[in-house]
Amino acid sequence: MRRVLVWLRGDLRLADNPLLRFASPAESLLCVYVLDDAWLEDRAGLGPRIGAARLRFLWESLIALRGELLGRGSDLLVRVGDPLEEVAGLVDRHAFDQVRVRRDAGWEESGAVARLAERLGPGVELWQPDAGLLLDEGELPLPLDALPPSFSAFRRRVEPAATLPASWPAPVTLPPWPEGAPRGLPALHRVSPVAADWTADARGGFRFAGGEAEGLARLDHYLWQGGAVASYKQTRNALMGADFSTRLAPWLAHGCLSPRQVHDAVRAWEATHGANDSSEWVIVELLWRDYFHWAARQEGAALYGRRRLPPADDAFRRWCRGRTGVPLIDAAMTELAATGWLSNRARQNAASFLVFELGGDWRLGAAWFERCLIDYDAASNWGNWRYVAGVGRDRRGHRFDIPWQARRYDPEGDYVARWQPALATLPVAQRHQPWCADVERFPPPPGSKVPPADP
Repeated sequence: MRRVLVWLRGDLRLADNPLLRFASPAESLLCVYVLDDAWLEDRAGLGPRIGAARLRFLWESLIALRGELLGRGSDLLVRVGDPLEEVAGLVDRHAFDQVRVRRDAGWEESGAVARLAERLGPGVELWQPDAGLLLDEGELPLPLDALPPSFSAFRRRVEPAATLPASWPAPVTLPPWPEGAPRGLPALHRVSPVAADWTADARGGFRFAGGEAEGLARLDHYLWQGGAVASYKQTRNALMGADFSTRLAPWLAHGCLSPRQVHDAVRAWEATHGANDSSEWVIVELLWRDYFHWAARQEGAALYGRRRLPPADDAFRRWCRGRTGVPLIDAAMTELAATGWLSNRARQNAASFLVFELGGDWRLGAAWFERCLIDYDAASNWGNWRYVAGVGRDRRGHRFDIPWQARRYDPEGDYVARWQPALATLPVAQRHQPWCADVERFPPPPGSKVPPADP
């Protein structure tokens, strides 16, 4: 029987996790997560690559996963350091003969696995399944090198032809922990006191908590308790509220939920209530997520543009702090810093403003979102920023008419007033006034149209 090491990176759940699925018994199993200590270092003067909000959510997810593993006869080891060195060292010291790690789209992640493969001895098998997607590569109805340049074309190719497997239940038991192997995880306050003390601003109106059970509870609420899925397509462009959006992205990004679990749950809801445009659009969003993954895997390092980030200038720092003088943008950036989350509509407006109105480098914006977002996903984050900036697969660029967006999606100024309390004292007509006074500085391009809500 095999001695198996599972290197967890983004699949922090038991159910529908191919890394924890065994066709035949294994002698022992060690599950390890390694927080890359480089993520805790400053990057380009922006602070650590993983901010307090995301690190807090991650640690909650790891603690929850450890509890689930212990309940099935296993455990979890969490280390902080160089992932390659930590994993390779465990393999050497404890004589594992199989290493399992999911195939990631990220350039750094795939490079680390390639280097690990070179380090492993001839008797150690490296197994890399696709995970955390609707469709594995073998289930795509087209080869990866034929990936269409637009999501619309991808959707037309995939939807009619793809056969989507059902999600798997969680294992009842797991192989035992290797004798003498280390286990446990460090307290968060020893890793990052800032993250340990971090709490989301209550103005966000929603509390994200990491872990598989929390993700399943949110999915159940959105579908069966609140029934908000029935109107998702009509509400998804809102800026405030607990249920205008699924808010499932943080659990999907950390792998506390799988897309197939969400898909199966939505189809079960449709079987009872009937399908509609809104429930179907949730599935479309999952397909968007797949598309960004496959595009990132195809593009490799090019996804991130030139590797060295430029220095941050004053305009960029004002944008980060929510001090541009444009109420809609400043409210969005304040919410991001205070909660670790932002609506899709607000994200696109903030990105467009940085790139087209401030002339900022899209890569700095993507790096800032990487730091702040609790639902950061390399493929989706960097792919979306490239889409807005017009430097990715779609070269048109997507410049938003910010004054129009403010009038359309925050007509009463409630959103800007929530995140900029000083504006709450102004009459509704004046809450976006700083923009109106300076509107000629950043006019929309001639003949421009409002871009679609979901890049």
